[in-house]
Order: sequence, then C-alpha cells, then structure tokens
Amino acid sequence: MYKAKDIAFQKLLVERGLKYTYERRCIYDEILGINKHFDAEKLYGRFKKRGDRISRATVYRTIPLLLEAGVIQKSAGDGKGDFFEKTALKGHHDHMICMECGTIIEFQCDRIEKAQNEMCAKHKFQPSFHDHRIFGLCAECR
Repeated sequence: MYKAKDIAFQKLLVERGLKYTYERRCIYDEILGINKHFDAEKLYGRFKKRGDRISRATVYRTIPLLLEAGVIQKSAGDGKGDFFEKTALKGHHDHMICMECGTIIEFQCDRIEKAQNEMCAKHKFQPSFHDHRIFGLCAECR
C-alpha cells in the first residue's frame, strides 16, 4: 500500500515541478515509522533530536503535499493545531482526546455510525464526511 502512496507522492511533485529531494524522502520515510498521531512540530523534533539536517520549513512545506498525495490525513487534534496520521487500511475511526496530556485514543463504534446515518436520513442531509471527537480526561490524568 505504501509503495503506491510513494508513487502518488512522487507523481504529485513532478506535476508541481518539484523535486523528490533527500529531505522529502526522509520526511516520507519518517512518517511511515510513526504509529500514532503527530503534528508538524513533533515530526520536526524527531529529526532535530537525531541531528538530521531537515529544516522546520521543509517539514511544514512537505505536509500539505503529503496530504494531497493521500499519504497522510488530518486527524483529531487538541484544538491548538493540526494533527495528522498515516492514511491506513483501518478505515474510518473516531477519537477521544485527553485535554490534560494530549493522548489520542482511536475507536470505532458501529452504533455511533448508524445513529449518524439515521440522523442524516431523517433530515434528508447528504454528508460528505464527519469528524467525531470526544474531549475529556484519560485514565492517567483523572
């Protein structure tokens, strides 16, 4: 799956007249190794901690390209900025977000999905997408 995403990313860069630089490749590869939600600063921090010479600006400029190529998607956040996650095979899911520590817990609930679909049908509403987030305190912070 990620080989196809790599090809889509490279194709998008070519269409934009941009190069598939070493730095962009490093950012792409780093994201493949992240198994949780992240923001641009956390991604940049991973490079900085290792001493990699990838600038904050390059990280911030590459994220919209990765979004457009379908490598990552916007995800639940703490309301203070954008969070992202790899586009994965796990399908649609929702999020519980701890307002104290920022922990994000993913969940999927067929009853919630069914209720949302029923409400849309009842009101003759055609949804494009939805983002269900529950804010509160995780078990560690209570």
